[in-house]
Amino acid sequence: MQRMKAIKSVWRLLNASCEGAAKQRRVCVSRNYSHNSPQGPNSFGLLFDIDGVLVRGRTPIPEAKQCFRNLVDQKGRYKVPVVFVTNAGNCMRQTKAEQLSHLLEVEVSPDQVMLSHSPLRMFTRFHKMCVLVSGQGPVQEVAHNLGFQDVVTIDMLREAYPLLDVVDHNRRPKDGIPATKGLRPIEAVVLFGEPIRWETNLQLIIDVLLTNGNPGSTWGPMQYPHIPILACNMDLLWMAEAKNPRFGHGMFLVCLESVYKKVTGYELKYEALIGKPSVVTYNYAELLIRQQAERLGWTKPVKRLYAIGDNPMADIYGANLYNRYLQASQSSKAQMQAKSGGRGGYLQASQSSKAQMQAKSGGRGGEVQAETVSHLKMTSAELGGVSGVYNAEEDLPEACISMLVCTGVYSRDQQELPSDPTHTVTEQQIFHGHRDFRFDPSLTQPSFVVQDVKEAVELVFQQEGWSLE
Repeated sequence: MQRMKAIKSVWRLLNASCEGAAKQRRVCVSRNYSHNSPQGPNSFGLLFDIDGVLVRGRTPIPEAKQCFRNLVDQKGRYKVPVVFVTNAGNCMRQTKAEQLSHLLEVEVSPDQVMLSHSPLRMFTRFHKMCVLVSGQGPVQEVAHNLGFQDVVTIDMLREAYPLLDVVDHNRRPKDGIPATKGLRPIEAVVLFGEPIRWETNLQLIIDVLLTNGNPGSTWGPMQYPHIPILACNMDLLWMAEAKNPRFGHGMFLVCLESVYKKVTGYELKYEALIGKPSVVTYNYAELLIRQQAERLGWTKPVKRLYAIGDNPMADIYGANLYNRYLQASQSSKAQMQAKSGGRGGYLQASQSSKAQMQAKSGGRGGEVQAETVSHLKMTSAELGGVSGVYNAEEDLPEACISMLVCTGVYSRDQQELPSDPTHTVTEQQIFHGHRDFRFDPSLTQPSFVVQDVKEAVELVFQQEGWSLE
């Protein structure tokens, strides 16, 4: 029952956090959205990746500007719910919204922006812990904004323990051995994104893990599992202005996992993997879409989401994984309704079923029940944590359709991924997903392949029977 209450409280917090942000910006939202009923018989929402879809580094993709000119009316108000879902996480939502507004030449509200770390608002059991945060940009401000109250940055850790970071000879203490300041024990590690000095972050994070959060101590007897790690953004590669993809945070995670295993002989474990392609990210994005649909005056639930991206292993895999989650949830819902003989009985049966699974599974609050994972044919890493559990009381979309553009990581010149997963690791095709995600070739196959985002949106409106005029 405690686990059931925890799951419910997390879902309530998710709604409350989004609703609170919406109230703060109500004037901005009412200005940005056209209060009209859906044009066609169906309603839908759009999820846009940013890098490789709308921009390359700081340069907007030309078709993106035209696309967004079509998505707003003459007063600059959006015609349909739009959310920008990016694995970037080195800034605040307000900053990203301002950047997009400037680049796309339409007004973008912070409520429309979802960064890789946004779902961390729901992981409340970590918010009062002393957490070490890694990344770049205003990481301390970002952590506090997400709800973390006691935050230690890598720079703060270096200052407190000046003898730990010695790879760069120029950063070593010059005059004698400085005294350590000491910090309270670190209870969890939060990885926001790729840092600037990888060697410093790798060294200090390993020190924290091998000393149970007390980096001033010696590496003692192995304590395993180590303190919790929450990681955001699993992108191995991403597309900027360069002709070839650049290293992403996923590459840093590969390094951290490799170093930890080489030193200890054990696998690095994650409490949660957040950002695309995890289901928790799409759950959060869907809630933002739903709230925007309400502001549009739509009375019926959004039936379909269209996820537009350039990375088969992040955008397409994630959208297809979420679509599988939606299908499994609908199937489970239908089965329970059939057994109970009606909606009211269904809700009661659903609560009972969940309670039984929770009682069987036990364990930490953030873990997804084994029965649920098996039913959805997903790993707990793919579900992304406690909020990956299906909330039967919510009206979820019927489907999430994946659309792949050719302006970023993917290009039409690349060979198609083979259907047999045993044939994926070759000189041409290597699995670029995270270690804890299975490679399912079907999940990397988009519903549609288009040249650019403008073509993608035009196709969506055509599929839905809407006019872009």
